[in-house]
Amino acid sequence: MSATPAFVRPAGPSGGQRWVRVGSLAGFLGRLLRRPEGFIGVTIIVIFAVLALAPNVFVGPLETVTDASGRRLEPPSMQHLLGTDNLGRDVLNLTVHGARISMLIGFLATIVTLLIGAVLGIVSGFVGGKTDTVIMRITDFFLVLPTFVLALILAPIVLDIIGTGEIAGVRTTLFVIVIVIGITSWATTARIIRSQTLSVKERAFIDRARVIGSGRWRMMRVHILPNVTGLIVANAVLIFAGAILTETTLAFIGLGDPFAPSWGQILGASQAAGAPGLGAWWWYVSPGVCIVLVVLAFTLIGGALDDLLNPKARGRK
Repeated sequence: MSATPAFVRPAGPSGGQRWVRVGSLAGFLGRLLRRPEGFIGVTIIVIFAVLALAPNVFVGPLETVTDASGRRLEPPSMQHLLGTDNLGRDVLNLTVHGARISMLIGFLATIVTLLIGAVLGIVSGFVGGKTDTVIMRITDFFLVLPTFVLALILAPIVLDIIGTGEIAGVRTTLFVIVIVIGITSWATTARIIRSQTLSVKERAFIDRARVIGSGRWRMMRVHILPNVTGLIVANAVLIFAGAILTETTLAFIGLGDPFAPSWGQILGASQAAGAPGLGAWWWYVSPGVCIVLVVLAFTLIGGALDDLLNPKARGRK
């Protein structure tokens, strides 16, 4: 049986279940872009993705203390469109380079979260029994504890285990944030995927796969995973937004990397320097607006995906 097509199984208008084919990626993306909220969200994300991929093209190399291009706390001007910070560094330069760090952490943390959540959710829902009970009790533990508090506890522990330095040219402090966000954010995904897996495994094609001798791991990989892919994709956009917010909060309180400024680290630096009291609003407004726009974009995309993948919800609207 081919695993190429992806399907989701939302409830039909009559309350029964029916299959909806997602189809090709290009066709699905076209339907997403035809929705106003989808188009706006994707446009915003594409703009920030381009900035994150090539910040040097738009604002030049990252400014440091030694090569700051302006005087300290200059307000916005033609020379410095978003002003400067307390070290004379151009805030536009810092904000664009911060997009690379924030988006990279959000992307990697989303992958870690989905990987842990999807694997545990599929295994829990398909295998059942004691395995399901153990995984769900662990999931409940992570759901009960506040994510931010748990991240504060885990961050220094993970950093102590990994140590300082670089891995593949990336500072380990960034990997620590990615790992911490992934460890603390997977529980909701696991619950959602488990619920869908419980529904899918009751379908007739799963019984046929058992009859012909397919093993558990093959059925989960070939038959279950393709049928929960749509749900994983829809959940990914919300996880990405949450990862950006969590990274911002951790960096704001000093758990980020000062040598690789993210939006949260810029906000934290402005607060520590007393920018609000000094009237340097441009220093903290710029990264703050970027965070709001990215989270809003993913929220809009999430709403559009829900409408596309869930005809029942679309009918209620």
